[in-house]
Amino acid sequence: MMGTTGWFETVAEAQRRAAKRLPKSVYSALVAGSERGISVDDNTAAFAELGFAPHVAGLCAKRDTSTTVMGQSISLPVFISPTGVQAVHPDGEVAVARAAAARGTAMSLSSFASKPVEDVAAANPQTFFQMYWTGSRDELVARMERARAAGAVGLIVTTDWSFSHGRDWGSPSIPERMDLRAMIRFAPEGIARPRWLFDFARAAKVPDLTAPNLSSDGGPAPTFFGAYGEWMQTPLPTWEDIAWLREQWGGPFMLKGVMRVDDAKRAVDAGVSAISVSNHGGNNLDGTPAPIRALPAIADAVGGDVEVVLDGGVRRGGDVVKALALGARAVMLGRAYLWGLAAGGQAGVENVLDIMRSGIDSALLGLGHSSIHDLGPADLLIPNGFGRDLGIDA
Repeated sequence: MMGTTGWFETVAEAQRRAAKRLPKSVYSALVAGSERGISVDDNTAAFAELGFAPHVAGLCAKRDTSTTVMGQSISLPVFISPTGVQAVHPDGEVAVARAAAARGTAMSLSSFASKPVEDVAAANPQTFFQMYWTGSRDELVARMERARAAGAVGLIVTTDWSFSHGRDWGSPSIPERMDLRAMIRFAPEGIARPRWLFDFARAAKVPDLTAPNLSSDGGPAPTFFGAYGEWMQTPLPTWEDIAWLREQWGGPFMLKGVMRVDDAKRAVDAGVSAISVSNHGGNNLDGTPAPIRALPAIADAVGGDVEVVLDGGVRRGGDVVKALALGARAVMLGRAYLWGLAAGGQAGVENVLDIMRSGIDSALLGLGHSSIHDLGPADLLIPNGFGRDLGIDA
């Protein structure tokens, strides 16, 4: 399976390699989750509850996996979800952007990312910039305009974070910045993972724990925790604020983190062009169900008005097909590509996207479809009580 090329055949193998390669604190940050871990576990368990209803003859010899999301044509219904500061690989989000471009799909860049939006958009012209509601309106607009000037083609706004702290299995110890004291403190972890350490040494870099896309007026990038503190102190946005920011952007605009039908309808009223059904990877309010459970009701309610994508728990191409059959236009990948990045840099992310494409094609073949756009609920075995119709009567 491993050979000499570094290729891996499943996301599960990429995760195993990431666990072996990354320092304990870094790997724990990727596993993440919150409190008891109910949500993070349900994100993957829910997909396993869904079955397929395959055909055995009259199957399609050619199958089309292409689609469009937020005005961008992509070669498969999978694109990169924004994730925060990455100490996974020296090239970080730039490597991810290159991998996505090489496989014909879009990149989403977190405002808490470790690489500047200018570098990422240069590596992938199909870049969406993600923002949290942090700082003043003037700072929000400046941040947005910087992304636009860099070439970002869509804006993603995430407002589902509830500042939940604590995990029953313990949270990783992450320093404010990688200064000499932090390097000495974490030296045993780094020495225990020499390949990871060698990657950064060869690149003459140390893991960057700042957020360069949150710097203002060309000043120094704030640390992750400094920016997080400002975010916690910013007054929470209203639906009118969302509509205002959407007007300021004026282009493709996604609201990420929607789990309720009533919120999805309010998002439509605010003028968004897309919503992401997501529980923030299980890192947020624990006890929130898996997005795939909430997807059907949301897609039925607003799928004719906005693009609906799913983010959370996707580990294989079959999961993508299940999401599309339940009404998603595409899915966003988070942990899966981070594990690929840890396992093999840009090539590892490309490997993960190839796994997704292959799995989608295999499922389409078995289901007898020539296009992902032909998928529907009849292709699935959906157990009674699977869905979670949140906010449907509100």
